[in-house]
Amino acid sequence: MTVKTEVKTYLNFVNGAWVPALNRQVDPSINPANKQEIVGYVQKSGREDLDQAAAAAKRAQQEWRRMSAPARGEYLYKVANILEKRLDEIAETMTREMGKTFAEAKGETARGVAILRYYAGEGMRKVGDVIPSTDSEGFMFTTRAPLGVVGVITPWNFPVAIPIWKMAPALVYGNAVVFKPAQETAVTAAKVIECFAEAGLPPGVVNLVTGPGSVIGQGIIEHPDISGITFTGSDEVGKRVGLGALVRGAKYQLEMGGKNPVIVADDADLDLAVEATISGGLRSTGQKCTATSRVIVQNGIYDAFKEKLLARVSALQIGDGMRETTWMGPCASESQLNTVLSYVEKGIVEGATLVYGGRRLVENGMDQGFFVEPAIFENVTTGMSIAQEEIFGPVLALIRVDTLEQAIELANDVKFGLSASIFTQNIGNILSFINEIEAGLVRINAESAGVELQAPFGGMKQSSSHSREQGQAAIEFFTSIKTVFVKP
Repeated sequence: MTVKTEVKTYLNFVNGAWVPALNRQVDPSINPANKQEIVGYVQKSGREDLDQAAAAAKRAQQEWRRMSAPARGEYLYKVANILEKRLDEIAETMTREMGKTFAEAKGETARGVAILRYYAGEGMRKVGDVIPSTDSEGFMFTTRAPLGVVGVITPWNFPVAIPIWKMAPALVYGNAVVFKPAQETAVTAAKVIECFAEAGLPPGVVNLVTGPGSVIGQGIIEHPDISGITFTGSDEVGKRVGLGALVRGAKYQLEMGGKNPVIVADDADLDLAVEATISGGLRSTGQKCTATSRVIVQNGIYDAFKEKLLARVSALQIGDGMRETTWMGPCASESQLNTVLSYVEKGIVEGATLVYGGRRLVENGMDQGFFVEPAIFENVTTGMSIAQEEIFGPVLALIRVDTLEQAIELANDVKFGLSASIFTQNIGNILSFINEIEAGLVRINAESAGVELQAPFGGMKQSSSHSREQGQAAIEFFTSIKTVFVKP
């Protein structure tokens, strides 16, 4: 006889306590590899829940900011240690809730641990400079002041790393946090916040409110007690965040995706370029803002590159991310699957040639999940939808060019400018690419996806609000400069 295990309901975390939404409504979180499996139930909160969280954060922030930065950092060290102990458990939840492979989920959770330790150390670093004064009796310097309460709005594709790389600097620099994760990965978010709760941060310093973006996200945008908003998501929603924040004078930070190119020059190491294209474009089922989407290949090696690419992609194992043999898991939701399939259809209708994949997978039980074959197109022109719009799925558009100059021109011919990479052994090609590419993250002989946690991250053009996340650059958003003049 099979024993049915009760599915847990996860609560909001407000003012140091786990509480249900006032309306008592919940949403199920579904496993995208098996839509019959409910990973957990999460709160479908209303504006009243957000109001309570914002009020708690506002009260708590006053004492939190008065605490020394090293003392705030000690709390982050505690959170890191707790998260590390729970790494496998939280990674498994991520895989079951979002679909990426268990190995990728473990890597992401480990990155969360490292981010927490990095920002814990930020509590010991300088926050200002001494500036010469024209007054010989005066002393002038700068220091930093926290914003106050920061609203953190995050997507489902990196449900551990992205929230932590926003919350950790916000906290160490003296802000309180109201965190609204994507509803699709709110169980994972709740388990991350459990680590903060166990570390014993003062009540109200960190708050979790789950619910629809149209309610909780919009509420954060409009809330008078939330002084800063850090957002990662689509460019359409990001623009609404920025406009709403601007209207009421709140500070905002937006990371809004990309249409990232890889250029493969005639002299590239083909095996390296193929592996990096596949890893950058198809890992996490292409659901990364830095994922490779356009593959711009010089004519001299196009056919050889295409042959190696197709052979390698055809050997990838697709399935449930918890299986050790799986290389690529499902799309994160039925909505995302339908988006990918719609772009495959657009590519065909607009005249591109589908040379591999692009179909929904239903065999061997995959009909119960949101699985899709990687799609590879060629004969793609720059005006096509699949060459211009962010798909957020495993779709590669091959574009043939004659010269490096033409390749860079096409690479820049989109509204986004997040990441870009080139494969070449020619120093002249490398320098031209670095100087001329319109992207915030430039990678040489490496895949387009990925940035180290200690380095600034953000895009150009419509990929961001022109601010930077991670590394020491984070202090620029989460604090304001205070200039001080002292005269005895």
